[in-house]
Amino acid sequence: MQIRYLGHAAFEIIEGKWNLLIDPFITGNPVCPVKAEELNPQYILVTHMHGDHVGDTVAIAKRTGATVITTFEAAQALAAQGVQTVDMALGGKRRFDFGQVRVTLAFHGFGTEGGHACGFVIHLGGKRIYHAGDTALFSDMKLLNGVIEEPGIDVALLPIGDNYTMGPEDAATAVQWIQPKVVIPMHWGTFPLLVQDPSDFAARVRETGVTEPIILRPGETYSL
Repeated sequence: MQIRYLGHAAFEIIEGKWNLLIDPFITGNPVCPVKAEELNPQYILVTHMHGDHVGDTVAIAKRTGATVITTFEAAQALAAQGVQTVDMALGGKRRFDFGQVRVTLAFHGFGTEGGHACGFVIHLGGKRIYHAGDTALFSDMKLLNGVIEEPGIDVALLPIGDNYTMGPEDAATAVQWIQPKVVIPMHWGTFPLLVQDPSDFAARVRETGVTEPIILRPGETYSL
């Protein structure tokens, strides 16, 4: 499996014939190293309808025929723009031909088109990848550690940018609660408000002894 960081909260995950894209903020993303036209997913997962997350979803989906997986309200808004969608809601899970998706809570602004923000746990290739979306720290993250996700999370993608999401300190606490095998920080360094040193987060995680932090620069890939 290849997990490529595209900057901000955007990731491309490739496993065998499957290509999944999460929060494809590509055009206008000052740190993204690729163009939207270079991406060819079969599925796009959107955590919420803020422009820095929905991004190029419509353009990519129309060009590739990708199915968009998102919350009910966001799915309605995107379907109205002519793309194929699958609507879900917080707490729900659903089987797909590539595996399974669970929609998780995310505590973030939701007074926008598209309803409540969310995160995802993606089952793919025998692994569980948790993309937290834009979120604050919240105690129900503990449930991902072997309660609702057994035996637990393999890779956690957690925001560390602060201001709009968790900062490095809270994200390190989330790691202690989730106890993933690997954690990759996201949502940092895109804009002046999100300037963080991911090595500070990595040091905090290493102090806990819970897991191994992997810092990806935009365009870099983690293989598992």
